[in-house]
Amino acid sequence: MQHGATEPLIQEIWIAARPETVFPFFTNPARMVLWMGTEAILDPRPGGSYRINVTGRDIAVGRYHEVVPNTRVVFTWGWEGEGSPVPPGSTTLEITLTPQGNGTLVRLRHLGLPEPAQEQHQAGWIHYLERLAAIASGGDPGPDPWAQQQPQTM
Repeated sequence: MQHGATEPLIQEIWIAARPETVFPFFTNPARMVLWMGTEAILDPRPGGSYRINVTGRDIAVGRYHEVVPNTRVVFTWGWEGEGSPVPPGSTTLEITLTPQGNGTLVRLRHLGLPEPAQEQHQAGWIHYLERLAAIASGGDPGPDPWAQQQPQTM
């Protein structure tokens, strides 16, 4: 764990969709950008990399460690850019999909976040998980208010 890291940030949300419907939103670039990002390049296999232009100016990068279809995805997380408090590969995200009733409980654990980045990432994950819940359950989250209108080319 990175020096100054705190307890894992944990967010959960229930989504009115089965795990097999929710899972591709973490592994398929076309589905990923429906809830988070303006562009995404994903190679969802252990050791595979990803690059997500989250807002048109903030780019998250990392590597997949574990990909268990319809159940779990684990990958490193960080931001490109000089002086980022969360550099690429410095933290780990664990996403677990658990069938619950007629839907899925999505549990996100973000490990290794330094204290200065905790609050911002907590707000970000709440924002994006709500967007995921909307689109995965058949709704429309609308345009992401955090994203620039014209995406940059990665």
